Amino acid sequence: MNDIRMLIGGEKATSASGKTFERRNPLDGTVATRAPAATVQDAVTAVDAAAKAFPAWSAMGPGARRALLQKAAMTLEANAPKFIEAMAAETGAAGPWAGFNVHLAAGMLQEAAAITTQIGGEVIPSDVPGSLAMGLRVPAGVVLGIAPWNAPVILGVRAIATPLACGNTVVLKGSELCPATHGLIIEALQEAGLPPGVVNFVTNAPADAAEIVEAMVSHPAVRRVNFTGSTKVGRIIAQTCAKYLKPAILELGGKAPMVVLDDADLDAAVDGAVFGAFANSGQICMSTERLVVDDKVADTFVAKLAARAVGLPLGDPRKGPVVLGSVVDMSTVERCNAMIDDALAKGATLVCGGKSDNTLMPATVLDHVTSDMKIYHDESFGPVKPVVRVHGVEAAIACANDNPYGLSAAVFGRDVARAMQVAQRIESGICHVNGPTVHDEAQMPFGGTKDSGYGRFGGKAGIEAFTELRWITVQTTPRHYPF
Repeated sequence: MNDIRMLIGGEKATSASGKTFERRNPLDGTVATRAPAATVQDAVTAVDAAAKAFPAWSAMGPGARRALLQKAAMTLEANAPKFIEAMAAETGAAGPWAGFNVHLAAGMLQEAAAITTQIGGEVIPSDVPGSLAMGLRVPAGVVLGIAPWNAPVILGVRAIATPLACGNTVVLKGSELCPATHGLIIEALQEAGLPPGVVNFVTNAPADAAEIVEAMVSHPAVRRVNFTGSTKVGRIIAQTCAKYLKPAILELGGKAPMVVLDDADLDAAVDGAVFGAFANSGQICMSTERLVVDDKVADTFVAKLAARAVGLPLGDPRKGPVVLGSVVDMSTVERCNAMIDDALAKGATLVCGGKSDNTLMPATVLDHVTSDMKIYHDESFGPVKPVVRVHGVEAAIACANDNPYGLSAAVFGRDVARAMQVAQRIESGICHVNGPTVHDEAQMPFGGTKDSGYGRFGGKAGIEAFTELRWITVQTTPRHYPF
């Protein structure tokens, strides 16, 4: 069992109340982690510590910040075995997924290190003679990052890396489902030598989340809020941020369509579908949630997909390498089982997999899914995937857009020009031609549209998100005034 602490002002901390909460392993119910149940005062103290550290950190030269972030990247990657163990214990994640989390998160820190010298501005022509007018990107202040459990290292690092590179200080509110995993990120940053208060870490019991978040959002020093999680909670975060006029970056739920056109390379499409649909048991915001397949190739595609899906190793990730580990809790099982029952009752065909009575859920494919079935519209966030057969390009595009989400998408077709035209008409923040819906790179503008949120993480978009744009002028000659 991991018995962890928060980090406030460079010091490890327990809750002011002395209370803790437990995170249990989803497979056997054993206690994986015991963590402090922060009070509102703890949360405020963490923001105060970040605010105190802000002047010195924001004034630090870009080279010094770069060196610290580069060291943090190396430290994080060196601790991969700890992350893999923690993710298996807290969320049931498979080893390959945990390892990928660490690898990409280290890359995010490296990318953040690289952009410390790219936070520039521009000279803007002025109509005032002798006026040198500039638009400058400057640190915003304290950034509150709220990260989820499903890709905990990637999304925990994403919540803080670019803000730090831009000269902000941060408070990370760890997920109640993986506090030890998120705590390991903070340990890596501390080991790298970040000054006290630059990064702070708060954990809270599930019942206290709302008041803890509001206490931090309302704090005058907090100038940005970034949240990754469900659309339901994202709406609450957005409303809270609006109440206090705090800019927010929200990356929320998804129902990512993967369109398979009639000229697709079916082997390549199946490869993309297997990875996009079943990585981390389908518990990724970008997971392929609807396979939209032209009926000319649907029979062959579904047969090939099923042959691959049934062979995916399933088991307890603590006992050996698997592809499909445990899903996060029994509510996922119950939701997916209900979707299977509903689809079969309304005429869908079970191709492989099926219902489960525990959190080890097999890769499941439902064929002939139609719009009157729950799984057509609702995010399964599990390894249960629908195939929707369509006739022609226009029907495929209409199906891909027939949901409130708009995060990731994919289109497979040998005629790349046609596939690109289809991609341009899909309503999503991200779309990959002949690649899976699950794909992320630190330098890319990551984010969604519609109910998948707003704002972008990564690269230049991340700089814009986590800095203020200031207009500054210098009058270099005597200025004429009308009176």
